[in-house]
Amino acid sequence: MNFNKLKFGATIGIIGGGQLGKMMAQSAQKMGFKVIVLDPDAEAPCQYVAHEFINAAYDDMDALRKLGEASDVITYEFENIAADQLKALTEEFNVPQGYQAIQLLQDRLTEKQTLESAGTKIVPYAQLTKPSDLDATVDKLGYPFMVKTRFGGYDGKGQILVRDENDLNEAKTLVENQECVAEQFLDLYKEVSLTVTIGNGGQISYFPLQENEHRDQVLFKTIVPARSDKENEARNEVDKIKNKVHFVGTFTVEFFIDKNNDLYVNEIAPRPHNSGHYSIEACDYSQFDTHILAVTGQKLPEKIEILKPAVMMNLLGKDLDLLEDKFGDHPEWHVHIYGKASRKPVRKMGHMTVLTDDVDKTEQEMLTTFKGGNK
Repeated sequence: MNFNKLKFGATIGIIGGGQLGKMMAQSAQKMGFKVIVLDPDAEAPCQYVAHEFINAAYDDMDALRKLGEASDVITYEFENIAADQLKALTEEFNVPQGYQAIQLLQDRLTEKQTLESAGTKIVPYAQLTKPSDLDATVDKLGYPFMVKTRFGGYDGKGQILVRDENDLNEAKTLVENQECVAEQFLDLYKEVSLTVTIGNGGQISYFPLQENEHRDQVLFKTIVPARSDKENEARNEVDKIKNKVHFVGTFTVEFFIDKNNDLYVNEIAPRPHNSGHYSIEACDYSQFDTHILAVTGQKLPEKIEILKPAVMMNLLGKDLDLLEDKFGDHPEWHVHIYGKASRKPVRKMGHMTVLTDDVDKTEQEMLTTFKGGNK
C-alpha cells in the first residue's frame, strides 16, 4: 500500500489521549506536525501537548468526524475503539492503519484464530461460551489454565488463573457474564516482545527483541536487548502475522518462552507498546518516531540501532510515592511522568529508563531501589 507523504505543518489526529497519545504527539511535534487529540477524559494527559483537544466519547461519530475534518491523517493510541466507528472513519478520511487489525485483535478469540491461520505457534486454547464449557476445557487443557474475557480487559483485568477445581466457580461466574477464552498456562522461562513498524509501500523496521517481566499481570520491567536467542524466530513469526493482518505504523507482538525454550505468540498490540518505551533514549529512533513516520508516509529507517543496552521500569502510583524524592539525586534515570490527574497505587503514572554497560548489575540496582514496591 502506498499513500501520500504529508508535509511539515500537516495535522495528525490521534484517537486516545493517554500516555501513548502524549508520546506520539511529542514525536509528531518535533517533526513539525500539528496534533489534535480526541479523548473522553477531560484531564487526558495528551491534551497538554496537542494543538487542539476534543473532549468526546470514542463512539461519538459527530466528534470523530470533527477530528477527521480537521486532520490530514488519523491514528489511534489503543485498540478499544469500536471497530464500526473506525471503519466509518476510514471510508471518509485518511486512516492508513484501517480498521481490520482493530476488528480482529480486540476479540481474543478471533485474534487466536487469526494467529492460528497465519501459521504461528500459539498456546493451546478453548472457546468458552457458557459455564459448562469449562468442564470440557479441563479435559482438553488440564490445570492450570487462564480464563480471559473475549472483549476488553488489559493489564490483567478480565482474567482469572484457574489452578485447580477450587477456582472453577470464579471462572464460571466470569463466563456467565460474557464469553471467554481459556489458554493453557505455560511453565514460563521468559516473556519477550518484538516491536515493529510498517510504513509506506511495506517498508519495515524492527526494534531489538525486548525481555519483559510482569507482576500481577502488569508490565514491571523491560530489558533490551533481551537475554535470549529467539530474535530471529520472533521476527519470522511477526512476518507470518504481517502477511495475514493489515498493519501500518508501530505494533508489538508479545511472546512466551517456556522451560523447553519453545517460543509461542501470546498477543498483538496494534499500536506502540509499553515494552517499547526504552526506545526513546536507547535507540536512534523511538517507537513513536517510526509510528509518526509511517502514518505520515515518510521513509522508515532500514535498521533501528540500539545506542546502549537499557533497563526500563514502569512507575505505578505506589512507586512514585516511594521514589519521588529520589529522582533529583539520579541524573542517570531518564524519568517520564505522564501527567495523569489522579495517582492510584497500581495505576501506570510513568516510567524510567537507565542506559547501561552492565544490564545485570543495573537490573539488580534498580530492583533494590524499588524495594519490592511493585510486588
